[in-house]
Amino acid sequence: MDHSEELKNVAEKTGKSRAAKRKWREIEALKERHRLRKELMDIDYCFDCELEELEL
Repeated sequence: MDHSEELKNVAEKTGKSRAAKRKWREIEALKERHRLRKELMDIDYCFDCELEELEL
């Protein structure tokens, strides 16, 4: 394997890792919104909003 093939393999691995980390951050943000919505509903039982309306 020459040097250019090695660099290509490293770049592919890095890209996959970044995509996986980004996806994980998106999942964590959704979980946080669900927790926030539940907490707000516990405080005020009349509270009703969509997850997209919540800002973290």
